[in-house]
Amino acid sequence: MKITISTLLLFFLFSAAAFAQKSYSVKGAAIDSASNAKLLNASVSVLNAKDSILRKFTRAGTGGAFSISGLNKGNYILMVTYPDYADYVEKFTLDSAHTDHNFGSINMQLKSRLLKEVLIKGTVSAIKIKGDTTEYNAAAFKIEPNSKVEDLIRQLPGMQVDKDGKITAQGQAVPKVLVDGEEFFGDDPTLVTKNLRADMVDKVQLYDKKSDQATFTGIDDGEKTKTINIKLKEDKKNGYFGKVNGGVGTDGFYESQALFNRFKGKEKFSGYATAANTGKTGLGWEDNNKLGNSDGLQFGDNGEIFIFGGGGDDLDSFDGRYNGQGLPKAYTGGLHYDKKFDADKQSINTNYKAGSLEVDGTNNSQTQNDLPGRSLKTNADGTDNNYMFRQKLDAMYQVKIDSTSNLKVTVDGTLKNSRTRSSNLSESMQNDTLLNRQDRSLRNYTDAQLFNATAFYNKKLKKTGRTFSVNFTVGTSDSKSKGNLNATTDYFKAGLLDSSRVIDQYKTNDMMSTKVLTNVTYTEPFSKYFSVVLNYGLNINNSEADRKSFDQTSPGVYNSLVDSLSSDYKFNQLANQGGAIFNYKKGKQTINFGTKVSAVRFKQVDQVTGDDFKRSFTNWNPTATYQYRFSQQKSFSLRYNGSPTQPTFDQIQPIRNNNDPLNITIGNPDLGPSFTHRFNINFNSYKTLTGQYLSGYGSYSFTTDPIVNNITTDTSGKNTIQYLNLPNRKQANYYGGFYFDRKIAALDFNVGLSANLNGNTYYSLKNGAENKTTSNTISGRLNFNKYVQKKFSFDIGAGPTYTRGQSSLNPNRNNNGRGFNANGRFNVYLPGKIQVGADGEYQYQAATQSFDTPFEQTIINANITKTFFKAENLKLILSGNDLLNQNSGFSRNASGLYISQSRYTTIRRYFMLSVQWDFNKMGGGAPAKK
Repeated sequence: MKITISTLLLFFLFSAAAFAQKSYSVKGAAIDSASNAKLLNASVSVLNAKDSILRKFTRAGTGGAFSISGLNKGNYILMVTYPDYADYVEKFTLDSAHTDHNFGSINMQLKSRLLKEVLIKGTVSAIKIKGDTTEYNAAAFKIEPNSKVEDLIRQLPGMQVDKDGKITAQGQAVPKVLVDGEEFFGDDPTLVTKNLRADMVDKVQLYDKKSDQATFTGIDDGEKTKTINIKLKEDKKNGYFGKVNGGVGTDGFYESQALFNRFKGKEKFSGYATAANTGKTGLGWEDNNKLGNSDGLQFGDNGEIFIFGGGGDDLDSFDGRYNGQGLPKAYTGGLHYDKKFDADKQSINTNYKAGSLEVDGTNNSQTQNDLPGRSLKTNADGTDNNYMFRQKLDAMYQVKIDSTSNLKVTVDGTLKNSRTRSSNLSESMQNDTLLNRQDRSLRNYTDAQLFNATAFYNKKLKKTGRTFSVNFTVGTSDSKSKGNLNATTDYFKAGLLDSSRVIDQYKTNDMMSTKVLTNVTYTEPFSKYFSVVLNYGLNINNSEADRKSFDQTSPGVYNSLVDSLSSDYKFNQLANQGGAIFNYKKGKQTINFGTKVSAVRFKQVDQVTGDDFKRSFTNWNPTATYQYRFSQQKSFSLRYNGSPTQPTFDQIQPIRNNNDPLNITIGNPDLGPSFTHRFNINFNSYKTLTGQYLSGYGSYSFTTDPIVNNITTDTSGKNTIQYLNLPNRKQANYYGGFYFDRKIAALDFNVGLSANLNGNTYYSLKNGAENKTTSNTISGRLNFNKYVQKKFSFDIGAGPTYTRGQSSLNPNRNNNGRGFNANGRFNVYLPGKIQVGADGEYQYQAATQSFDTPFEQTIINANITKTFFKAENLKLILSGNDLLNQNSGFSRNASGLYISQSRYTTIRRYFMLSVQWDFNKMGGGAPAKK
């Protein structure tokens, strides 16, 4: 009995232990990195990381897929081998938090391509190529204590970061930066690169992010965004970090910022706030989205149709951005939260941003408008005060419903309140004889609300390559504006006052719009290499625009409706679009070709008179693309697309607007569409082993039946503008050039060389006479940069430009001129934890026939930084902006018969003393100093 009880106890103990033991497993699929072929029967081994003893073995099955279970927790090595292919080796860990490891698609590379695609630096691999992704190992690059991500990116081969934080990778701009594959504060990359700590980064991945549709179907639709993904170290995903800085300067300048981040595994929370009048607005997010205010017809990357009503809000004139003109005051803040859960099947990502921007400034403009037989010169002085307060909330939810279907839902809403005050005093003269004088002021107030919601559902069907997806979008906007226009215009004859026109009006705009967009896409593979994408889209757009202008009947009382300037229009629009895009992909070649066709019908109803205007048309959008990938880092592409441009409502039947009494637009009901053909060519070659990048690119487009301006200027200098089609004429645009960058190993610095050529030919009518304008510009640039840790770094570049311009109505005058531009930056590390740095920019424009004086400007900024403590996380910074005080606020433009030059208020020389504190407690403590 004793033995029986002991045996039973042991049995239950072992059973309980076996029951409690978790099952650990790995899975993935082995494929060819270039042809995407599935490597059936590839050998898959799991080894102990400590002693490389084999633990489990299997062979890949159908589709190259493999799965190994029955493992214990611990550190392992996965090894995948296949004849003629390089071995794939990667370490991984299984523990109670990670009971399974999914390697996804493992891109196996032929040994013949390996040397072109992998650079070994010392004992640490600096760069790896994984399919179409270039992955930089942060551990292979040296960084300073408390460096930010942008400091790390500056050292990566093929990447550059300018003084404003704009990133260029392998010759192309990078507009999107992700963190662990997720949006981080949406669409402002600098919030990542300037604030995230470099010592937290494990990998930096560079790739062309495809559209949701192309990512799902695997069929390239041509829509790509150069993207950087910052992968964090596992031990840096728990804890908090941030920075606080503030500065006080001369002449009342100030700036301050606070940033806090709390990471906990797959959950991130961040918040920031800024206040500055130095031009650092922190308002870099996009507010003008596809459902905002615009004119015309547009098709989205997934076949969605966007049609916009005519007649934008003429009172809502401030876009809430600072472009360097005027003196700004900005206060901004934001919150971010994202989380993955349910074994990564579900995720949420949400952002809230709020900010105010006020810009005060003065400006002076001088223009010359050459007309047949005479020339009109205008001098204008103005003042502006613009203000906007804006809030935006967006959220995204994704769920993997099952192994074949996904759902992505996004919503965003914006509230904005703006105020615009401007005054302008101008005089126009002909042959030194006064024609008119105008004193004009505008005061506007706007309240606007925007809301958008999108649902994208996709499903993979039973047959490989056969997919189905639905995209549904709804958007609403509501804008209410009110304002006052005061203008006194004096007209002269022979230099003597002939007549005057006084305007004193109160205006209101009430605009509403609702849009519903649907798109259904179906992909069908005809064979392993050939497939088709079919789509159908429906757009419904209903909007109203109620504009009213009132004259003053007694001081401060505006109740006399001006019928000629008032309207109440309703727009109803319906569009149907269908299309077929064929895709052929085999080996190194990809060919896309097809077209989309849309039938559009709209109706504009005058709700005051009952009159209506109807229009129906058909749009064709042909497209063709050829791509050849010589290797993972060398490719060639040729693209063509054609698209019509329909005239806008304002061009056909404009709402009369007298905000500028000297410039009035009239309609043309007979206006037809134009059609544009575009050709693009690109070549890219990046040699990882030598750090050499070469890019060649070009584009040419021409437009038939172009819609051109017909401007009639009367003897008093008043302009009447009408749009016309110009048959038997082709407007053209082109650009092209190359970019070359290479690391000179012997001197350990990078050299870059680029050249660009661009130009255009366009037409207009001046008082009934046809004018052909041509313009061509060529430029070049040579760049050098070098970084030596804890010693110095520099980046300098310079090059010339030359422009030729000619107008057929004024052949004796040309806009030929040369120029030269240079910019650079350096940092020197001195003893005592002192750092000296500076950046500068030089511009030169030679005198021309249009401008008889040259323009030259040099802007230099400098700083001295003293760091404190062992972690060097406290900094005292003395900086100087525009040391030579030459930032004069100046611009020039010569285009055909129109020449302009302007000067404006801008930020000039000041000095500032700042304190910056970086704090960090990630992964159990501050990182060790390198």
